[in-house]
Amino acid sequence: MITPVTPPPAMSAPDAALLTTAQELLGRVWVDGRHEVATALRTASGDVFTGVHLEGSCRRSSICAEGIALGAARTAGAALTDVEAVVSVQIKPADRFRIIAPCGVCRELISDYAPDAIVWLTSPSSDEIVSFRAQDLLPEKSRRKW
Repeated sequence: MITPVTPPPAMSAPDAALLTTAQELLGRVWVDGRHEVATALRTASGDVFTGVHLEGSCRRSSICAEGIALGAARTAGAALTDVEAVVSVQIKPADRFRIIAPCGVCRELISDYAPDAIVWLTSPSSDEIVSFRAQDLLPEKSRRKW
């Protein structure tokens, strides 16, 4: 049994449900070196979309779970500007889930489409679970007009 992350007191019930969804998904599909991250995101309408990391044999061909979840939302017709919250988890050594920050590319992607979305992560300095607006994860980001 993989130890789940306990939602912090500051995490709303809908965001805690995203955490549960991401952990349940990764618990079902995790394969070391292939599918190591799961993401759950929620839109303003309350719809939840998920994605799983796909590792490619050539690192450049890998696709992050966040991008797949955003793609699933858009494929279903959701406006990505309506994404309110994003939670990604990884299984770390000692059979524990951990909330992780999006990589730099995914920070760009999320902030391009949903700059005001709340993104949950584990602070590297304190190991505390905290949230940031997506655009605050990239200070001084160039804003592209779509």
